[in-house]
Amino acid sequence: MNVSISGHHISVTEAMDTAVREKLEKVERHFDQIQSIQVILSLDNSGASDGGKKSHKAEAIMRVSGQEMFVQASEDDMYKAINDMADKLDRQVRKYKTRQERKKTQGAGRDGRYQDLTPAEAVPAA
Repeated sequence: MNVSISGHHISVTEAMDTAVREKLEKVERHFDQIQSIQVILSLDNSGASDGGKKSHKAEAIMRVSGQEMFVQASEDDMYKAINDMADKLDRQVRKYKTRQERKKTQGAGRDGRYQDLTPAEAVPAA
């Protein structure tokens, strides 16, 4: 799995990098067919000039075969944002994996809702 971590209006420290990689290991345990994950950590100063708090944002774009998943989390602490982002990504991965398994088990033909008619039950065309 290829993980790319970058910062926007913030420098990514070694501790942030380690926190992101540790949280993404949990996602990788649930689904091992991940091609790449791009994580963007950013600092939003829009509310800070008028006395508001700075908002820390963690975004992730994950690519799996045939699909791209995007999650974003905003918190007043960067590590909380990273935790929320990883949890959201984990939920999306489990949902995607469940869908894939359901498609595999249903197959392309008829499912259990239809019953085959015996020739005696079949109504002749008039």
